[in-house]
Amino acid sequence: MIAELGLVALWLCAALAGLQLVAGIAGLQGSAGLAGLAMLARPAALVQALLCALSFGVLLYLFAVTDLSVNLVAMNSHSDKPMIFKLSGSFGNHEGSMLLWVTVMALAGGLIAALERRLPERTMMATLGAQAFVALGFYAFLLLSSNPFERLSPAPAQGNGLNPLLQDIGLAFHPPTLYFGYVGLSVAFSIVVGALLTRQVTPEFARVMRPWILGAWVLLTIGIVAGSYWAYYELGWGGWWFWDPVENAALMPWLAATALLHSASVLASRDALRAWTVLLGVIAFSMSMLGTFLVRSGILTSVHAFAVDPERGSFILALLTIYIGGALVLFALRAGTVAEGERFTVMSREGALVVNNVALSAILGIVLLGTLYPLLTEAFDVRVSVGPPYFNPVSAIFVLPMLVVLAVGPLLHWRRDSFARIRPMFLALVGLGAVVLLGVWLWSGIAILPLLGITLAAMVAVGSLLPLRGRNLRRMPLAVWGMVIAHFGVAVALFGMAADTAYQQERLVAANVGDIIEVGPWTGTLAGVVPVSGPNWQSIEASLAVSYKGGEPIMTHPQARAFWSPPTETSEVALVTRWNGQLYAALGNQAEDGRWQVRLWWKPFVTWIWYGGLLIALGGAIALMGRLSVDLRRRWAQRKIADRKVDQAERAAG
Repeated sequence: MIAELGLVALWLCAALAGLQLVAGIAGLQGSAGLAGLAMLARPAALVQALLCALSFGVLLYLFAVTDLSVNLVAMNSHSDKPMIFKLSGSFGNHEGSMLLWVTVMALAGGLIAALERRLPERTMMATLGAQAFVALGFYAFLLLSSNPFERLSPAPAQGNGLNPLLQDIGLAFHPPTLYFGYVGLSVAFSIVVGALLTRQVTPEFARVMRPWILGAWVLLTIGIVAGSYWAYYELGWGGWWFWDPVENAALMPWLAATALLHSASVLASRDALRAWTVLLGVIAFSMSMLGTFLVRSGILTSVHAFAVDPERGSFILALLTIYIGGALVLFALRAGTVAEGERFTVMSREGALVVNNVALSAILGIVLLGTLYPLLTEAFDVRVSVGPPYFNPVSAIFVLPMLVVLAVGPLLHWRRDSFARIRPMFLALVGLGAVVLLGVWLWSGIAILPLLGITLAAMVAVGSLLPLRGRNLRRMPLAVWGMVIAHFGVAVALFGMAADTAYQQERLVAANVGDIIEVGPWTGTLAGVVPVSGPNWQSIEASLAVSYKGGEPIMTHPQARAFWSPPTETSEVALVTRWNGQLYAALGNQAEDGRWQVRLWWKPFVTWIWYGGLLIALGGAIALMGRLSVDLRRRWAQRKIADRKVDQAERAAG
């Protein structure tokens, strides 16, 4: 009966979402006769959050105990799996991941209902109604098309097991952080819809929305960084980004969220970019929905994709059309009512942000086109492949000038500024870039794109620190510290990408035990190859002694694993990390003559890619803490003023 408890809780959540939608509409009407119904919107959201958390908790329990009478458990778990992979298997599949999605959405809706008091009441009711409308579609999808609690009779003696590529600790962090990011964007979308319905696109609306955008952006950043590193060491290909369609499906919401974050910040603090902020709010959630469709429709073949039947894909496509099409129609109808906001000149920080937002939107369009084009041509029986030869140079057209503006933009004043004021700092950055470009080109003569990448990384790194010049660092707001750290993280990640692209070295050999292999500054000796076994796999493990520039040998152990449930072969690479790069070793198959295939990469500064990504997320988290602390202080001050007025009124009445 445990599974049925989770299913009943899910049905109740759907019913409460319907009630919340009706109550939100009643609150939007503002009629005194409907006030009692409108008051149910917040309680409905709160109870829905609790019941949805209960439903997902039931699913976790079913996977923990390996209840094979539940079809989802039988298809994606195995009694011999370690507990961490049993639990992560609960969302390492189509139905479970969608239940996690709606659970996070319900929890977010409950937080809005419980804590948010800054929006006008009609806008708040419209926001809760929009959130319920989005959730209702996903509840219908789960209950009618993707029931995670479906029983299996008779229960099998053993489960199929989770895809071995997903049996990695990275799965415990990568998908949940992305889902939390997606759902954060759904909250921003609901607030945008509420503001449009009530014509309340104001700085206060942006201040309410900004923490949700910032939190979603931080989580999307962590999810993408974790996914990149997971694919890097798990797939054994030696790459950190493949322009896989599902990788792009995670990147596109991040690009839109980055533009939305900066636009909402300008609206919140400077009352500008109103229409731009609203449109980006719709686009950001559109990209989340599109990513959901691509991953779960079955139209993609990917390591990340859940291959499901076309009926489910059609259901999600219908939801995508209803939500995004409806929001765009609403924007078209209400765009004329959105006030222009404060004006600013091109030479200002707002102007720099607009330039970068346009560049981010263009990059988003490039990635979207490159992702969807093969799918469109395949519909006409024409197969094409779109990869780095398209994405790298075409996106660079917008990335390179965007990075220049990123280095200079924080130096500008708000509203209006003059080039004369920032000329010395600008010329210093240009001079630094010229020195780095010429020096790297003369030293190594690398290709143009990585050369420009290293040059711009130096400019962005220095430019990100220049806002600290002449300021009292102890009294500087956390939001400014967050900006500085995030922008510096961009420079670190960019340098890692460019250096790895330009300087990596690869060596593929067929080696006997005792053979010496050299790659870059590393020397390796194949000391032996032995069979080993784990809880649900067997493997061949190499002992490879490696040394850096003749230093002390380090023993590494790359493996070629074979899982038996389900039968799958994987490569478990060995990594040796130094401050200036990483040695990457992978073991292949044994040839007929007894030699072993060994592949070694020396990847200079490759780890800086993920260090930079974590710095970007850290900067966002610090900025979020700063914004929340400012909001709390403002609320506390407003409450004290209100209490003082009440006291004065009581004394006057007494």
